[in-house]
Amino acid sequence: MTLKKVVELIDGRMLTGDDSLRTTVSAGCGCDLMSDVLSFAKSGSLLLTGLNNLQVIRTAEMAEIKAICFVRGKTPTLEMTEMAREKGIALLETKLPLFESCGRLYQGGLVGCSIQID
Repeated sequence: MTLKKVVELIDGRMLTGDDSLRTTVSAGCGCDLMSDVLSFAKSGSLLLTGLNNLQVIRTAEMAEIKAICFVRGKTPTLEMTEMAREKGIALLETKLPLFESCGRLYQGGLVGCSIQID
């Protein structure tokens, strides 16, 4: 699924530039516990989280996550945004809660990390 489609489904907004809209993610992972992200997220996926600190960017880099969507209206700091750009990780935001965001994406065709199709 492209990030453009993700943005449409969750009434979101790109934070790292519209040039990322064509980026494709293979699965979604909704989580606030970064140790679980490291255990269960798949390379190339989209992380949806309400956690808002630099550890999210570092974890995404280690897990080879392509994009992070901050839910519940959370906005990353400038430092987080700069680090994500350096690492090639796209950032999005939505006002929707985590559960609804994940539900809309799943209903729209994005699979979860447990059933990722390569």
